[in-house]
Amino acid sequence: MTTAAHLHTESGSDAPYALSHLDALESEAVHIFREVAGEFEKPVILFSGGKDSIVMLHLALKAFAPAPVPFTLLHVDTGHNFPEVLAYRDRAVAEHGLRLHVASVQEYIDAGTLRERPDGVRNPLQTVPLTEAIQRLKFDAVFGGGRRDEEKARAKERVFSLRDEFSQWDPRRQRPELWQLYNGRHAPGEHVRVFPLSNWTELDVWQYIDREDIELPQIYFAHEREVFRRNGMWLTAGEWGGPKDTEPVEKRLVRYRTVGDMSCTGAVDSDATTLDAVIAEIAVSRLTERGATRADDKLSEAAMEDRKREGYF
Repeated sequence: MTTAAHLHTESGSDAPYALSHLDALESEAVHIFREVAGEFEKPVILFSGGKDSIVMLHLALKAFAPAPVPFTLLHVDTGHNFPEVLAYRDRAVAEHGLRLHVASVQEYIDAGTLRERPDGVRNPLQTVPLTEAIQRLKFDAVFGGGRRDEEKARAKERVFSLRDEFSQWDPRRQRPELWQLYNGRHAPGEHVRVFPLSNWTELDVWQYIDREDIELPQIYFAHEREVFRRNGMWLTAGEWGGPKDTEPVEKRLVRYRTVGDMSCTGAVDSDATTLDAVIAEIAVSRLTERGATRADDKLSEAAMEDRKREGYF
């Protein structure tokens, strides 16, 4: 007897029907994009040119093809971003005919609204430009590429994460999401952060990039780069304040697992120049990408959760 759980093949045999794990993750993400398009008036996708935002944009393009993506993009530019990543961001926007809003941390510093930190790290300074851009442009849903495997504060968050009128996150206001039913109800002034990649892992992301043949900035693959050692990480020299006189610059073969502000994103020693090599490297890693290479997450035990409560992603 053939049931709905079986697929009748051309040879006449019954075979169990099941999606691959990547197909299941893709299907869930596409469903989330379409759900937001139906529920909200003015969604926006956070797009930095990093690998997670690139995968998120790829999924959005798939979700609405052959129609254009019905969302604009938003990037909070710290002023210390990697040039390779910004160049990719601009190419992607032009290629797909999208509209990009840029909120500049440097403009806030120049206006005196924000003050430069002594350590030169600007990631924590992104919160004000981000939240003010959301309020000014009246976005009611904001897609982010955060994943639960990255960091314990992100593991607490739902796919639909309600933020109050000050863009702040209250874990006690989390809503149940049974059977992939998402509650987007919000009061005027509030908005919802949406995480289509919540259930993905770093390995899932790379396997999907490989399967879909998605182009990435070459910074994610091993290349020779001038770096210096600080707090156990290889950082790229730049105008942000590094290196000090006691921090010699070396040329090393490195790659980046995650990409953010140059002042707090470390490279890892690697000879992985291809997708297969990167996937093999990640498969045996016992450290998350943020745990291994993001100095801003090491400021305190609850650094990420504190920033999320203030409005950060």
